[in-house]
Amino acid sequence: MQGTIKTCTITVKNGRYYACLSCEVEAQPLPKTNRHAGVDLGVRQLAATSDGQVFAAPKYLRNCEAKLKRQQKNVSRKQRGSNRRCKAVMVLARQHEHVANQRKDYAHKISRRLVNMYDLIAFEDLNVQGMARNHHLAKSIADAGWNALIQFVTYKAESAGRQVVRVDPRHTSQHCSVCNKIVKKTLAERVHHCPHCSTTLDRDVNAAINILRRAKQQVS
Repeated sequence: MQGTIKTCTITVKNGRYYACLSCEVEAQPLPKTNRHAGVDLGVRQLAATSDGQVFAAPKYLRNCEAKLKRQQKNVSRKQRGSNRRCKAVMVLARQHEHVANQRKDYAHKISRRLVNMYDLIAFEDLNVQGMARNHHLAKSIADAGWNALIQFVTYKAESAGRQVVRVDPRHTSQHCSVCNKIVKKTLAERVHHCPHCSTTLDRDVNAAINILRRAKQQVS
């Protein structure tokens, strides 16, 4: 335990008890790294940085989907109000909680790495709720957990003396990061190849470079 305990909240979730302690600690800024990064979020891979780092998307929900469907069928077969149905509902709820905890744990690890490595971290200012209305992408977006990653990076950066910037997301994937010409691509095209300057890059890395450039213009 660190700092001074201010509050303690007890909650019950899926038959388990949790104690959440809120502590007051002094901010401890990390040493400067003199490194900046734009971060492009995606569904095929969770994130790509402007210096070429790629973080895989584990797809916890997708990997557990068959098991969840079986458990959901088990619930539907049970008589409403029966003890067996209550137990089946609890099993299903705990499985969903397990998936959510896996996603949260992964987001904490990636956010810690980003905050440790970079003084300035730039993201697109995405309307995640609006994007999730697309039924083709909704499940993949939810499984990726973009909001959680940005939230974790933001609060970790605040206590570490780092800076997080959100930029306009328009055309970050379509602009060439070298010559700034528009190179139209479909979602299926994963490589950026510019016919104007012959630049060839991973699509997400190209977008991350554009995100970082916009962030620097925004804070300058």
